[in-house]
This record gives sequence, C-alpha cells and structure tokens, in this order.
Amino acid sequence: MTHPPDKETIAEILENIARLLEIKGENPFKIRAYTNAIKTVETYPGDLADAVRAGTLEDIPGIGKAIAEKISELVETGRLAYYDRLRDEFPPEILQLFEIQGLGGKKIKVLHDQLQVHSISRLERTCLDGRLAALPGFGQKTADNLLKSIELRRTHAGRFLRGDVCGKVEYLLAALREHPDVTRVSAAGSFRRSMETVHDLDFVASTRSPQAVLEYFASLDVVGEVIAKGDTKSSVRLKNGLQCDLRVVTDGEFPFALCYFTGSKEHNIALRARALKRGWTLNEYRLAGAEGKSGGAIPAIRDEPDLYRALDLDFIEPDLRENLGELEAAELGALPDLIEWTNLRGTFHNHTNESDGHATLEEMAQAAAGLGLAYLGISDHSKSSPQAHGLDENRLETQRRAIERRNAGSDDIHLFSGVECDILRDGSLDFSDDVLASLDFVVASIHSSFTMDEAEMTRRIIRAISNPHVTMLGHLTGRLLLSREPYRVDIPAVIEAAAETGTIIELNSNPRRLDMDWRWWRLAREKGVKCSINPDAHRVAGLGHLALGVGSARKGWLTRADVVNCLPLDQVRNVLAAKRVR
Repeated sequence: MTHPPDKETIAEILENIARLLEIKGENPFKIRAYTNAIKTVETYPGDLADAVRAGTLEDIPGIGKAIAEKISELVETGRLAYYDRLRDEFPPEILQLFEIQGLGGKKIKVLHDQLQVHSISRLERTCLDGRLAALPGFGQKTADNLLKSIELRRTHAGRFLRGDVCGKVEYLLAALREHPDVTRVSAAGSFRRSMETVHDLDFVASTRSPQAVLEYFASLDVVGEVIAKGDTKSSVRLKNGLQCDLRVVTDGEFPFALCYFTGSKEHNIALRARALKRGWTLNEYRLAGAEGKSGGAIPAIRDEPDLYRALDLDFIEPDLRENLGELEAAELGALPDLIEWTNLRGTFHNHTNESDGHATLEEMAQAAAGLGLAYLGISDHSKSSPQAHGLDENRLETQRRAIERRNAGSDDIHLFSGVECDILRDGSLDFSDDVLASLDFVVASIHSSFTMDEAEMTRRIIRAISNPHVTMLGHLTGRLLLSREPYRVDIPAVIEAAAETGTIIELNSNPRRLDMDWRWWRLAREKGVKCSINPDAHRVAGLGHLALGVGSARKGWLTRADVVNCLPLDQVRNVLAAKRVR
C-alpha cells in the first residue's frame, strides 16, 4: 500500500528544509516563507492531495509558487529532490541536534560554522573539552545544560512520544484492514494502554492466510527494514526507526492474543491466577481446563468482554490494565465510566500569535468551532515570559476587549478571556489581582527557576494557587517527555492544597507534557480536585492534542464528572467563577 504523505509529514519536511536553510545562513525571507508554509499546511482544513490535483495550491494563502511546486512533487511522488539535495550538503545526523533541549537553529549554525559540530556525539565532545563554553554567547552553564540534555536523550533512546506515533498506528491499521485475508486487527501493547511513551508498536490480526498477511505487512511503504519474519510474527523497523511487531492468529484465538499482548505483564499475571482458581489455564491462545483441576464448563469466547465475563469480571478497558486495583473494582462492579473524547464541550489554555502561538485569535476560534467545541479559553503568556512575547497589562486588555467584541458579534463558539500567568520565584503572580479579576479565568504556570529544591518549589506553587483569581494550575511538574525531567515538587501536597482552595488542576495534553501524570489523578479524584483537559495549543493543529489528554485522563480513572470542560457552557461559567466567591 502506498499513499501520498499526510499533512504532518509534509509539514515535517518543510520544517527540516527551513532548519537546514537556517544552518546554511540563507536569506531570512526565504526561511520565513517555509515557516509560514508549515503553519498553512498544518491548519489547512482540506486534503492537500485534492488541492494538488485541482491545481489550486497557490490559491491557499501562505503557499507561493515555489513551495506549491515542492508540495506537489511530494504528493505525486512521495519524494522531494530539492530536500534530498539539501540534506546531502550536511552530515545526516545534523537534524538530530534540534532534538537537544536548549539548541535552536541560530546556535546550531554557530556550532556548525565555528566548531564543525554536526552530530550529538561531537556536541558532547565540545561540551566536555571546553570549546563550546569558550564560544561567545555560550559559556559553561550552557555547556553543562546541554550535557544534561544529551544524557537525558541517551536515557530515553529508542522511545517515542505517543503523540508522534498515532498517525503511524492509524495508517498501519488501515493498511491491514484493506487486506482481504484479515478478519480482525487491533493495536496492542503499551500504545493500546494509552501510555505516554512507547518503545515499539504491537499489532494482532486474525487470518486464515498468515504468510500472505505477514508478507504484505513487511512490504508496506513505511517499512524501512525487516528485522525478522516467522510463521506467526513479523518484526519490522519503520523508516522513522520505530519497531513494529505483527502477530497473526486464528479468529478463535484473537481475543486471547489481543488481551495477552495488550498487557500489562502484571495485569496478565493476575488474570492467569484468577483463571487457575477456577480450574482453568489462560494463555495467549485459549482458555482451557487446568490439568488435575475440575473447572466448570468453559463458555464461548468471541471477544475480550466475553473473556472477562468468563472470569466473573466486568470488562476492563485497556487504559486501566496495570494491576492497580482494576481487577478488584471489576469484580465489585465498581469500575469508573471512563471519559470519552466526545464528552468534551470546550477547553482552556490556548495561545495565539499575540504571544508565542502561530495562529490568530480568529483562526483558533474557527478551528475550535470546527471541532464541535462550544467554548474556547484564550490564555496567552504573561509579561515575565519575554521569550514567548508575553503580554503586558495593556496588550492583555486589548485582547480581552477583542474577545468581548467577537462574543457579541458571533455565536459559532464562545471565547473565554484568560492568561497563562507566570508563577514567580516567590510564588507571587505576574499580574496584580485587579488585572486578573478582569479575566474569565487564569492558568498559573511555572516557566523559570526549575532547579529549586522540593520544599521551596512546593511552597511556591501552593502560594500561587491560594490566590482566589487562579482558576487552574498549568503543567504541574514542567516535564517535557523524553527531553526534560520534571522539577522536584511534592505532588500530594499540591493536590491537597488544590482541594482546599478549589483550584482546578490541568491535564496538559501536549504530547510532550501530558502533565499532571496519569498516576496521580486517582488521588486527585479522591480529594475532590477537578481536572481540565487543555491542549496548550500554540497552533490550530494543537487543538487535536485534546484526544491524547482524554487518553491520559482515562488511564487516570477519570470520568466526565471529574473533568470541568465536559460541562456545557452555562454550567462551566459558574465553575470558572466559583473560586472567587468562596
């Protein structure tokens, strides 16, 4: 199966071109043309392949003739000769430097020009031997921070963000469903359990022609290398380096294989022990009578719910299968009715190009309305984040009035005026109470001084959320998955304080954050702390990250009653105002 590259792939290639041009020192206007085109591709509501066929690419604002020709070549051939030639001018590893926290195009250009740094290994050597610290604009602190980023990357080598593999999962499932010999197919493993990162992808398919399906899987156009192929399993490595394993079984074996290969290991062990108590054995192929034990008649098992019912359990959603109390709850009929993506009515914590976003207020509003949301919260950065072009009091008031005017003149979606207000080092806030009181909501977040000790950081956050104008706490630990460790904070103490002050805690659904971590939401729920699933969207496409947040919320046992942005507009207004009138 071959197909034109999707918008995500086209945007990635355009971004890599812009990065390589920046390293070359090309005309800034040329680079800006590519960065503008990236935004246009990501936000384009239609199918780019249709626009190529219709010859209307150049009619799309933000795409000029030269870039339209390149997108057309990508769509029609799957390759771009210009990009290939540009890559050939540099060592193949140079783009990996952009994965290191603290490096951008300008710094990479200096390192490449001055020290011939074109790989992570060379970057590490220049940090260790003092050459990087000696460069103007760098220094020893920068060298030390880069070494930490390199070590963190090494620690997480071979892992991928869940959000970065969703498209590949959808493509592979669609490809397998197209094969005439495939009866049923599903993703399995940690991806199916909604883990925030994955090491590889697992798929299970039922078929009467295992060899034909395995051969087909290994020949897909996204496959870069066949690692191994046997009678019932094929392991491949995709062109992006991600390993994928396909196991083929009979249709009768499918529910057992899907359950087993979804895991987790601890959940599977508990299920097998439960089967043994009933005189049965359970493995990846079947439920059968245990030798020497008189189990009852084995019921027909057609799907996973049948299997759980046979073990006297309510069906346990894959998100919950971690052996963290889900079997006990399933036995008692006490599993939560997990939140669904369709339960969301709106969201908060979204940025525009007034700070560091890439879309206008109107573009964000229209995109959210297009998703079927009834309301959208706008919360650009505050003035203590100059790197994010944070708003001062005057710009914030101008934006608030613009939101007010739009609400008065349009009924497609309601906008809430807010701000992502920096929590300063001492726990005070970036704006006065009078300014914060003029807004519909306030997200309080930390963007600096990450190295405080746990006690200081905890006091800092608790002081901030004790302010009656702080509606919700943003990305509680500041982590960036696979690239930056969370800062030290006593999370239970913050949850306790949020319960006492009536502060909502955000589940930031940006794929690099997914913060607060799913492992803490059951405690928050027990304490009565409400969640808001927020995308932290800096561009229109970022609104789509809400689905990742829902996955983490489900993994944290959350229901629609626990998530404030499942409420309709008239009710969520009261929730936003509740803390100020306590």
